[in-house]
Amino acid sequence: MDYEIIIAFVVSYLLGAIPFSIGIGKVFYQTDVRKHGSGNAGATNTFRTLGTLAGIIVLFLDALKGAVAVSLAYYLGGIPFYTDNFLYYKLGLGITAVLGHIFSVYLRFKGGKGVATFLGAGLSIFPIPAMICIAAFLIVFFITRYVSLSSMMAAIIFPIVLFLYGRVHQWPILAFAIAVPLIITYTHRKNIRKLLNGTESKISFSNKN
Repeated sequence: MDYEIIIAFVVSYLLGAIPFSIGIGKVFYQTDVRKHGSGNAGATNTFRTLGTLAGIIVLFLDALKGAVAVSLAYYLGGIPFYTDNFLYYKLGLGITAVLGHIFSVYLRFKGGKGVATFLGAGLSIFPIPAMICIAAFLIVFFITRYVSLSSMMAAIIFPIVLFLYGRVHQWPILAFAIAVPLIITYTHRKNIRKLLNGTESKISFSNKN
């Protein structure tokens, strides 16, 4: 039903908009991550500000937002499973959750950079291509220690991997594939300038609790 689809998109946005980094920082660390490091409300700045444990938890929860948003397609909307329209519906819900994370209504339409939420959605819809992108992220990260560069490289190869797997066969899938690197590059525009200037921070794993 149409109203169920509308509800699903609204819930997807509101779910994606939940700022777990800020909630965990304030409740367990009495720290607002936006006032430290890069000032970003995402997993990477949580790693830098609060330590490895907090960063992993926020990373998991931010990815879970994307996965849960995609799963709404199974419960709302009444679209037959395993059809093209069902796939497009999941793509739309995933993108909506990412936009909620980046432009959170709870944070006056500011937020994180969308990488983890894209990851959760991607693993739910295209698991093998998403895992290949994770591998690419890890390779670049262990070589450079730049999360921003690793994230952008993983996002850039995503449409390439989808193409090689023969998944980019219709325009909604192509649009999603192209949206991933475009959105991730946009949210990392400040990091690009820092990388070019040699002032980008490398991640280090701490034992903060």
